[in-house]
Amino acid sequence: MNARWLDWAIAAGVAASLVVAGHPATPAGYVFLAASGLVLAKRRTAPIATLAATGVLALAYQATGADVPVIAFLFAVYSTMKAGHRVVTLAGSVLMLASLPLAALVSPRDLTTYEAFAQTRDVLQIAWLVAAAAAGEALRQAERRADEAERTQEETARRRANEERLHIARELHDSLTHQISVIKLQAEVAVHLARKRGEEVPEALLAIRDAGREASKELRATLEALRDDDKNPPHGIDDVARLVERARAAGLDARLTIEGRHDDVPAAVERTAYRIVQESLTNITRHAAAATARISIDYRPDALLVRVDDDGKAPPKSTHTGVGLLGMRERVTALGGSLEAAPRSEGGFTVRAELPVVQP
Repeated sequence: MNARWLDWAIAAGVAASLVVAGHPATPAGYVFLAASGLVLAKRRTAPIATLAATGVLALAYQATGADVPVIAFLFAVYSTMKAGHRVVTLAGSVLMLASLPLAALVSPRDLTTYEAFAQTRDVLQIAWLVAAAAAGEALRQAERRADEAERTQEETARRRANEERLHIARELHDSLTHQISVIKLQAEVAVHLARKRGEEVPEALLAIRDAGREASKELRATLEALRDDDKNPPHGIDDVARLVERARAAGLDARLTIEGRHDDVPAAVERTAYRIVQESLTNITRHAAAATARISIDYRPDALLVRVDDDGKAPPKSTHTGVGLLGMRERVTALGGSLEAAPRSEGGFTVRAELPVVQP
């Protein structure tokens, strides 16, 4: 039985018990008794409204002479406290205790003031209120602790998975770097010996040598990015300017714009912003054949926006889904942000990331 049907079953049961136990002097009293129980069906979705409704209906059927405990109101107190509305629960309970004697005095039973207060003690004792509120608060705290434990467990598992993936990546890159270095060295030696003997160097050998050099550079750069530890402090937004300067030195007209400033940007957000710019500029220089690149970093009250635009050729589809973009997307998603990477309508390519400043 799901929660919705369980709530309706409890509401119907409470309504039936109130109608059977209550003996109001007017037919309207039976309506108030039944309605008081049935409104409990909404206690999960609208706890405050349910508290108010059960309280008013309890006063209504007490005024018709139905001398029965306000069971529905106690259920509402439990639900409202469980939802975390402590002040509302306390105020509603005090108001209810103060109003019940008045409802009893106007009932057809013609009670004295003493008898009205005595009836109030019978239909709603403070101990019942305390027990209902305590039960709701205890369950709320238990659920909160369970949620925190589950979240901590998920974060631990995710951290371990990331650490293992990073370890594998480092080992793989170390191994590949060594093997490619050997290939590059052997190719360079072969080219050197061939030229020394005056022989024609085969094109395939030159291609192997050049490819080895390029692969060695890329692997070194990637391995450097992977090894962000205490010995190599992580890069942040303050280091983006150096990336732009290097891009300019390579012949790219790169310009950086930073708007606003926050001193409380989390280190993880700064690292991710730096990596986005780094990967974007790397893709532009390698694949886009662009002449210009515009980097924008915008500090917002609740987010950091990073955008990189170029005027080159949009990279092929395989580059869109490559390791570089995948890595950027994983970093951004891990922080609860969003990443867009797509060709621009006016030509070129754009990468736009929104990183929450307040981390969950």
